[in-house]
Amino acid sequence: MSSSHARLRFNPHFASLPHYNAGMSDAEAGRASAGRGLVRLASNENPYGPSPAAIAEVAAMAAAVWRYPEGKADALRAAIAAHAGLAIDRVVAGNGSEALIAALSRAFLEPGAEVVTVAPSFGLHEIEPLAQGARVVKVAMTPALEFDVAALRDAIAAGPRLVFLSSPSNPVGSTLSREDLARLLAAVPRGTVFVLDEAYAEFRRDADAFDPLALALAAEVDFVTLRTFSKAYGLAGLRIGYALASSAQVAALMQAALTPFNVNAAAQRAAVAALADEPFMRATVATIAAERDRLAAALVARGYAVARSEANFLFFDARREADGIAAALLREGVIVKPWTEAGYTRFVRVTVGRPEHSEAFLAALDRVARPAG
Repeated sequence: MSSSHARLRFNPHFASLPHYNAGMSDAEAGRASAGRGLVRLASNENPYGPSPAAIAEVAAMAAAVWRYPEGKADALRAAIAAHAGLAIDRVVAGNGSEALIAALSRAFLEPGAEVVTVAPSFGLHEIEPLAQGARVVKVAMTPALEFDVAALRDAIAAGPRLVFLSSPSNPVGSTLSREDLARLLAAVPRGTVFVLDEAYAEFRRDADAFDPLALALAAEVDFVTLRTFSKAYGLAGLRIGYALASSAQVAALMQAALTPFNVNAAAQRAAVAALADEPFMRATVATIAAERDRLAAALVARGYAVARSEANFLFFDARREADGIAAALLREGVIVKPWTEAGYTRFVRVTVGRPEHSEAFLAALDRVARPAG
């Protein structure tokens, strides 16, 4: 460390934060693949894009980019509230789910507070709490890559400040059933906020089977569910997510932890239009879900162990270190995400794209890595 750096004073909690396993840029991937045409299957993007109505809204507001956006995204929050059947004071909009996870961590955590999540997990469920000086307890999923509900109940009953769980799970794709979620909520003590990250909820086979927020309200639990327009709605490039809270007080604390104007104007307008065009979203989700099952069957037929997924991606055991497989696939022009979390470094997460993307991935995988046995 240079002498100038030695004089810096900084938040010590940042010194040892784990690295966020972000997707690779096209420029970086293009260099690594020697200019091959790229197939992007690392960031769980919707290959069919957003509703044409959302695209039209972005185009229509281009001449007004000199104006600041609405500070709390009131029009969008009103549309979300009407869609969810909630009062607007329980809806919070953010610059992607990431901003909302950070806001929850800032609002409810302090050095030494405890957070419960799972392993493997979405990186920011660990990183943001650690940045606040919290201690993160990670409950391993079962060998079958399902939620260990009994172990989670015990960890939650111990009284952490926050619980972060994603369902469908990122990176695995498995889900909590209504019964399992009810069991977990029954273990939540006073003083704990249960956060259910539902970024991929629209892809569930039973997406309309039950309402997690209604279960939480019945259990009288402080609860937040996180949703996003990045995945099913195809607006990843605009960064727009939202939270539904069990009370106006929880929502107000989150809102206070967000920066002003944190959702840009294009994202607000596009999200309102996308939410109104639910048939388009449901049609693309159905297409992706069918391709997910086809791709999973193709991997299983090749001898790979594939986790049960109800998201728009698959998590499979590459049977050797995933970094090597991902690098070899990249040289073939296919971008996937090798998992780097301890205990899961042989696993690859691959996005479900269009059928031609799946075929390119499978052909490249056949060339670079045949499973043993």
